Parts: sequence; C-alpha cells; structure tokens
Amino acid sequence: MFSQTFEYALRAVVFLAERPNSRWTANQIAEAVQVPAGYLAKVMQILAKKEIVKSQRGLNGGFSLARNPDELTVYEVLTIVDPLPRIRQCPLNIESHKVNLCALHRKLDTSMEMVEQSLRDTKISELFAGEPIFPQA
Repeated sequence: MFSQTFEYALRAVVFLAERPNSRWTANQIAEAVQVPAGYLAKVMQILAKKEIVKSQRGLNGGFSLARNPDELTVYEVLTIVDPLPRIRQCPLNIESHKVNLCALHRKLDTSMEMVEQSLRDTKISELFAGEPIFPQA
C-alpha cells in the first residue's frame, strides 16, 4: 500500500526524532535504518526542501529533524514523498459513472480517506514512544 520511498523517509524521520539535537550523515542514517544510502540521500534532500529535516554542509554537518516530533504527523511525511492516490473518477472509465463513483469505488475511496485520517492523527513521537526503534549508530 505504501511506497518504498515513504517507508525510507519514515524510517529516517523516526531515527532523527529518536536523537534530538544531533546531526547524522545520510550514510549513517542509511546504515542504522538499513536502507540504500544513495536512495536515502535523495529522500533526505526532498525532506530538507520541505523543511521536515535540516541539512547542514561541512564539518559537523548532517541532517537533524527540523520539526517537533510531537507535532509532526506521519501524514505530512507521506504527502511530501508519495501522497496516497484518491479515487476522483471511475478508474474503469465507465461513461455513466464519470465523477459519480459506483458503490465499489466510493467504498475504496472512503477507505483511503480513513487511512489518511489515521495518519493525520499519528504523531512521529508516537511511533517510538520514548523507546528507540533503531540501534545507536
């Protein structure tokens, strides 16, 4: 249901949330959360552009979380890297349905809405509840 890009972004954000007030390179994060370093570096740049993480170059540089994990939601991370698709018109291109979804597609879209709401209600800090998920790097 969720893309690998989202999974990697979420792992990195949780890793940083577990370690406030410190900076980590993309390689260090990648090793700790067990994702490919090159791919994660690209994901981290996306998160930095959207101000979810801070990026600092140079000596003692690296990434840190830019937002309070008690306020940052899982949904915000998702929408930045790979928003959930919603059903706005008949995926089968049935002319009579147009934008009036049939019962099946309406139900599927309602399910997606419920998932979105659940992710909106879930703060990053809830994912680790004070106990680190990832080992110390």
